[in-house]
Amino acid sequence: MKAAPLHLVSGQPVPPQADEMRLDQVFFALADPVRRNILERLDGHALLVSELAAAYDISLQAVSRHIQVLVRAGLVQQERSGRISRCSLTVGALYAAAVWLNRYSKYWQEQFDTLAATLAHIDALPQPPRRPGGKRPPRRK
Repeated sequence: MKAAPLHLVSGQPVPPQADEMRLDQVFFALADPVRRNILERLDGHALLVSELAAAYDISLQAVSRHIQVLVRAGLVQQERSGRISRCSLTVGALYAAAVWLNRYSKYWQEQFDTLAATLAHIDALPQPPRRPGGKRPPRRK
């Protein structure tokens, strides 16, 4: 079953290719540990680019490039006032990615259910008698 296309505020549907491109951008942005860390630092805070850059052992220009990837993915909003640039977290694109990932959680749940059943079966097997001293006899194959 194909998911329904998203709609813009204007009511116009977003083409499915746009949804896929946005997901590609989000997952590309999340693939880098520096960018994930920037998102964590922005959680609940609006920070200057210079404040974000201070936490890394890379140039201000490199941090700015990471921020631009996050902005293009729709994960960060950047407000400029002259030479000052303040960044804040935007969760809409992250929510869309989480919804996409959640479609596949049923497969993980099936794996966990199978594991739980297997462990319950193992626990229900009769245990060999213990030797004096608490050691079990070796299992025979």
